[in-house]
Amino acid sequence: MVRLTRAEAQERNRAKVLAAARQEFAERGFRDAKIDGIAERADLTRGAVYSNFPGKRALYFAVLADLAERAPVTARVEPARSVREALAAVARVWATRLPLMGDDDHAPSRLGTGLLPEILADEATWKPFAQLMRLNAILLGLAVERLRAPGEPDGRQVRLAEAVLTVLQGAGQLAGAAPGFVEPFDLIRVCEQLAGLDLGDRWTVAPMLPQVREGAGAWSPPGRAVDAVSGGPARLERDGVVAVLGLHRLSAAEEAVRAAPPGAEVTAVVVTSAPGELLPLARLVLAEVVTCLRQAFPRAAWPRLRVVFDESGALAAAAGVAAPRDMTEVAIRVESGRIALRAEGFGACHAAASARH
Repeated sequence: MVRLTRAEAQERNRAKVLAAARQEFAERGFRDAKIDGIAERADLTRGAVYSNFPGKRALYFAVLADLAERAPVTARVEPARSVREALAAVARVWATRLPLMGDDDHAPSRLGTGLLPEILADEATWKPFAQLMRLNAILLGLAVERLRAPGEPDGRQVRLAEAVLTVLQGAGQLAGAAPGFVEPFDLIRVCEQLAGLDLGDRWTVAPMLPQVREGAGAWSPPGRAVDAVSGGPARLERDGVVAVLGLHRLSAAEEAVRAAPPGAEVTAVVVTSAPGELLPLARLVLAEVVTCLRQAFPRAAWPRLRVVFDESGALAAAAGVAAPRDMTEVAIRVESGRIALRAEGFGACHAAASARH
């Protein structure tokens, strides 16, 4: 019998806990699910469950995030060629996840019906959720901007993306509370029609003065990082901007994208003071939109913003952030393997991206 290493045993137990929790939540719902029941299903102790997850809510977020990230890809004959086609495709993918009238109360499609009430019940979760939704709107808006045809009006499209996500999120909540009320074909057509909406969206830079220091030393990002947007590797050693952002500062990533020179790599490294609970929530919320974006937009239109979840804090430490917090905003400018500039505080993303050396 092959003896597992400590890391392999931990990974195996974590997978067993996730599988057992999914069964418990599906059968009993979030409110009635018990940690003891999950431990019994996983054939582990209660302590083994808590050694992998800080609590039931964190486990619920992790189960839903795992499902969202592994959602099956809906094949498309060809990528969308216009904003209208792309928004219709986003709504089409979203509609495939909605609970249906005939679904059993314990069907997988209804597993997440308790998510929003649980998020809104605690300031510790609804504040990050608000910023995560803003990050989703930024990603979708940037993709829309890259898909516009030559000659079409220029301008920011993040507010349009916010309107689309408002419709989709509302449809998801209604489908869960009133099965059969949401007509998927109407939902798709509404989002398609939003493509022509002019919200007068313009980008402005707030007058903020972060602390800026040049020549901060060598840049040695640890390990292999995964870009949550593309699903591929995030090549953090390349020249560009790396922004370490707490969950309350995620919208600052747009400042780095807007200010960076054409072709520059821009990466948002997401950190929090409670990674065991809040990073699974971040993975879940981002996956809901990213899976739609990958299928609806051609790869050339994907936003030039990478997102990396820094659960261990190692990436933050490499950028000089020893104790990540939810209000952290630190950005570095990487050039030829060195940190050419480091900015800290509100406005750091803009300062690091707009610097010229």
